[in-house]
Amino acid sequence: MNATNDGAVLAGRILLAVLFAASGIGKIAGFAATAAYMAGKGLPATQVLLVVTIAVEVGGGIALIAGWKTRWAALALAAFTAVATVVFHNFWAVPPDQAQMQQIQFLKNLAIIGGLLVLAGVGAGRFAVDRGSA
Repeated sequence: MNATNDGAVLAGRILLAVLFAASGIGKIAGFAATAAYMAGKGLPATQVLLVVTIAVEVGGGIALIAGWKTRWAALALAAFTAVATVVFHNFWAVPPDQAQMQQIQFLKNLAIIGGLLVLAGVGAGRFAVDRGSA
């Protein structure tokens, strides 16, 4: 990779990471409300799942920003996002007045998963703790 490519990978890592880190921090601030929302979706042990969710989002976001274990962090965040997408944006199972917005969220998450998979494929780049190795 050249410096331009490495710069683009760095920018992509940071932009993807901001989404996850901010979301995880928001869940900390609104822990009770988020747990109740998850329970409303029929998820079991919501407080435990929420702690795991926060750890994945914040930890994965920090790993992407630093470029540490980037491929693994990107794969973990992609898998997490895939599961969350099916559970929380199931546009095929919501009332018609909600379907379009949920479909948009579903497709947006597919694009995020795509970006994470590209990052898993190319690695962290030169501007990273791992310097392109992982």
